[in-house]
Amino acid sequence: MPAEIAALRDGAEPVWVFAYGSLLWDGEMRGADAEAALLRGYHRSFCLYSYDYRGTPANPGLTLGLDRGGSCRGAVLRLAGGALERVWEREMSGRPVYAARLLPVRTATSVRRALAFTALRNCPDYAGRLPLDEAARRILAGAGRRGTCRDYFENTLGHLQQLGLADRPLRRLAEQVRALAESGGI
Repeated sequence: MPAEIAALRDGAEPVWVFAYGSLLWDGEMRGADAEAALLRGYHRSFCLYSYDYRGTPANPGLTLGLDRGGSCRGAVLRLAGGALERVWEREMSGRPVYAARLLPVRTATSVRRALAFTALRNCPDYAGRLPLDEAARRILAGAGRRGTCRDYFENTLGHLQQLGLADRPLRRLAEQVRALAESGGI
């Protein structure tokens, strides 16, 4: 963990993390204080190949990243003692696919500095903006040691809906995933 992040952990101020995908529904984060938040300059995207968690080297799945451009509605989670280490281990262990950045996020009442895990475009796992059909096929076919890519996708969509967070690109991808699943066109 870099000194800048360790200093957050050791400081007197609360540590906030921006959740935009599975951190919204991860069991380890249950009970964390959360506020709806908007992050500008990045958007939620299935832009990272997963060769382990949600896929294999022979059949990579996809996972979410915060990619440059646009904006993203999610939540800021206030991390309790020890949670920063768990989040850091989860997001930053293994092959580097994220850059941890302290970024301003807007809530209903204020602007907070939150730790955000943004996609590294120069890493081999960066898929970029895949055609809709290819992304849907990878989501349907991907499975790894943390489960299927489709379950990850559906859990994220469900939690975004529960929070009232609309994401049109993910809705279009969901329509394509369902159409391919119904046609058996994996």
